[in-house]
This record gives sequence, C-alpha cells and structure tokens, in this order.
Amino acid sequence: MNKEYKTIREVVGPLMLVEGVEGVTYNELVEILCQNGETRRGKVLEVNRDRAVVQLFENAQGLQIATAKARFLGHAQELAVSKDMLGRVFDGMGNPRDGGAPVIPEKMLDINGEPINPAARDYPNEFIETGVSAIDGLNTLVRGQKLPVFSMSGLPHAELAAQIARQAKVRGSEEGFAVVFAAIGITFEEAQYFIDDFKRTGAIERTVLFTNLADDPAVERIATPRIALTCAEYLAFDCGMHVLVIMTDITNYAEALREVSAARREIPGRRGYPGYLYTDLASLYERAGRIRGSKGSITQIPILTMPEDDKTHPIPDLTGYITEGQIILSRELYKKGINPPIDVLPSLSRLKDKGIGAGKTREDHADTMNQLFAAYARGKESKELSAILGEAALSDVDKLYAKFAEAFEERYVSQGFETDRTIEETLDLGWDLLKILPKSELKRIRTAYIEKYMKQDL
Repeated sequence: MNKEYKTIREVVGPLMLVEGVEGVTYNELVEILCQNGETRRGKVLEVNRDRAVVQLFENAQGLQIATAKARFLGHAQELAVSKDMLGRVFDGMGNPRDGGAPVIPEKMLDINGEPINPAARDYPNEFIETGVSAIDGLNTLVRGQKLPVFSMSGLPHAELAAQIARQAKVRGSEEGFAVVFAAIGITFEEAQYFIDDFKRTGAIERTVLFTNLADDPAVERIATPRIALTCAEYLAFDCGMHVLVIMTDITNYAEALREVSAARREIPGRRGYPGYLYTDLASLYERAGRIRGSKGSITQIPILTMPEDDKTHPIPDLTGYITEGQIILSRELYKKGINPPIDVLPSLSRLKDKGIGAGKTREDHADTMNQLFAAYARGKESKELSAILGEAALSDVDKLYAKFAEAFEERYVSQGFETDRTIEETLDLGWDLLKILPKSELKRIRTAYIEKYMKQDL
C-alpha cells in the first residue's frame, strides 16, 4: 500500500513541497488527491531528508493544499507500449488524442530509458535514403546517427520534417521501418498539418505521433521527447524495426526546462538556461544508436529553431557538441524561392563517409560529393567577387563556376517538398551539373568514374 501524506506545505508555479516523507526516490510518480475527487499527477524532482519537491504535470490552479493528499506510487513515469501504437496519435504524455481506445500494453517501460552499455553499441554504417538530394548526396544520413536540423523562425522546417518522415527508408532491408514523430510545444495548426499530411500520404500507417501543444503544461513538454524515445526503443529493440525519431522543436523543450529551473530557484547558466542543459540534452540524443546483436536501430533528427538566427546560442551550440553533424537551413536561399532551403556548405554529416560507396549507395558517391562541394564553394566565391568588382573581373572558368552555383541551387538543392529522389537520381543529377565545368576542373573524381558516368563528352 502506498503511503498518503497530508503534509503538502507550499505550491509555487509547477512545484509543490511535501514534508515528512519516507523512502521517496528521485523521479518517482506522485498522485495528488483533491477533496472533490479530482486526481492530479506529478513526479519527484528533489529529495532532501524528509522533504520532497514535486513537479506537477497539470496546472496548480484551484489546488487546495490544506485538504489535498499526496500519494507516492513507488515507480517512475511509465509508458504502455505495443506495436498497435503505429498509426496512432497521442498527446505529450502518451494518452490517445485521436479518439481511439487506449493502447493494450505488451510492456510498461520507464520513460527515462535504460542506459546502453557503450561496449554494446554498434557503429552506424548503413545508408538511410531520405529522398532529399541535399541530404542524401552531400550530408548523408546513416542508420543509428543523430543528425539535427538547425532552422530559423519562419523557415519551412515543418515541411522538411514531414517530407523526411514520409520518404525515409532503409534500402534492401527486410526489417520494418517506422517513424516516431514528437511535436514539442507547437501550435494546434502545426500539429494538425503533420496529422493531415501523414494521413494524406498514407505515412501514418508506419508512424507514431506524439503532439505536445503550445498551451499544454511546460512539464509535459519535458516528458514528451522521453515518451517518444521510449516508444522508439520498444519498436527498435523489442520488435526489431529501424526507427527514425523526428523531434520538433527542441528549442521549446529547452525553454520548458528553463521555466522549471527558474521555479526551482536554481542558479542559471548561459542565457538563463540551467547549467545542466548539456547533460539533459545528451540524455535525449544518446538514446539513438544500434546495439550489437539487435536487428533494430534508432536514428534521430532533432529539429531546433535557433533564437535570433544565432548558431552560437546555447541550444544549437550544445546540440552540435553531442550530435554527429547538422543540417542548416538558410534564410537567404528561402528568399530566393529554393525549397528545402538547405545550406549545404556549413551543413555537415560526420558519419557520411561510413554510409556511402559501393554496396551502400554507389561507387562514385564520395568523389562526386567532394567535387560538388568544392565547385559550389568556388562558385559562391565567384558570385561574391562578381557582385563587388563586376562580371568583367571574372575569368572564363570563374564565370562557369558562378553559372554552376546558380544551377546547383536551382536544380540540386531546390526540389520542393513533394519530390522523392532515389540516390541514383541524385548522383546522376550531380554528374549532369558537373558537365557545366571543363573536364580538366574535375580534379576530385577518378578518371575511371568520369569515363563511366559522364554521359557525353565535354
């Protein structure tokens, strides 16, 4: 029998103080029983001798502490998981939001996850095809990787997220592929966009959606990504599926963390965020990966909007340290009408070399990728030089590079949010664009590949 305490002393914002407690542990679930029969829930944030600080999941409005009782349940927050979750929409706490019946659990799992033994981790080295050329061709996503998208307010990261969720696949794989989509602190309109898009394209059949809306409590926002990752771990390591976890928007998650930290009167770190922001983000991101001996895997694409378009802001800065690269969206490209507006030069996938080549994508992938990067970088320089000194200052070769940069943005990067390109189509398009340049400039590609894949002589 769980003990009930009538010693609730104080409620400040989302926090409640209970005194005289015994045997209470960190993260333990708490039920607050009100005199009118209403039950609220919370979890233990801190224990100091016989005092427990409880974080409420719901609003504290109308809570009468004189008559309320706190019951400690003896276990952390758990999620009921089952393969039947595929095709369903849940709220940020894992309750059905689609009008369907509650999930009949095959298991109850702690949402904080089980620590993975680092020695049991397998190296990510299998290509995931997203159908987006700027990612597949130049910043390749690998199964088990964490590859965040750094966006800015007003840019179409929601459309890109929906496109990747719709199109992503592991080629030549017998295991099932699933998408776990966590929407954190977004508007009702955005949440409805994702639900409608997945239903329209049939992607909902292999997707589990968790939607935490902007008017839901901040505390729920902290639980949502953990609940989504717990569902992903079950599908990956119990059901043997390849799972892609897309979380948007991590900035809203960090803001909720800051709000609760301020309520606890903790000493703030950079920009008012708690000093443990790095550790907290790592506890989410490090739940991606592959485990030796297990067929399944978890690949993560966290999406965050950079406050004030600043990539040195603590959230993108710390995310960059923990994850294996980043995809950066550009306001300049978006203004030009290029969608998705992926800025390929500052973007980076640190594991791309492990997921490409013969047997994975195609033998010419690495060479053409390096050549496209180099040519686009030089083309952008030529365009800048032309803007300052005029086109007359450019050599004939520089003019070709400038022409290449224009064509590269318009044909390779810009493909819209409905086009699904295979990796072969992306590579062939790269070769087609390289025809703009003289063959003597293709110094990063082996001659054998030029002869084999260049469709016509220059």
